[in-house]
Amino acid sequence: MHATNVRNLKKNPSLALRQAEDSPVLVLKGDEPNALIVHLDKSLIEGEASVRPALAASLFKDGTLSLGGAARLSGMPMQAFLQYLGELGIEVTGADETTEHETRDLSRWLAS
Repeated sequence: MHATNVRNLKKNPSLALRQAEDSPVLVLKGDEPNALIVHLDKSLIEGEASVRPALAASLFKDGTLSLGGAARLSGMPMQAFLQYLGELGIEVTGADETTEHETRDLSRWLAS
């Protein structure tokens, strides 16, 4: 599966159409999956298999699915799904309210 953003799609739509001949193209608006370009000559079965990772990535990013659940939905091994998320720029880990305190505590501990 290929990925592009709206800006690149506007600049060169023919590239996205050529890429769609190989596999679906996920169009991102900002950091959010927004649309999917699928070549009409491809069979629905091929399309479904490549739509699953895009759907799983979107549901993971929204917090609807856990990482494990999204990887299972995608049909990809965990390592491949993690790489796929990285290619889309979707962070797997995020900071929470304790991150700043933990970082400060770790820095003090390492300095001692």
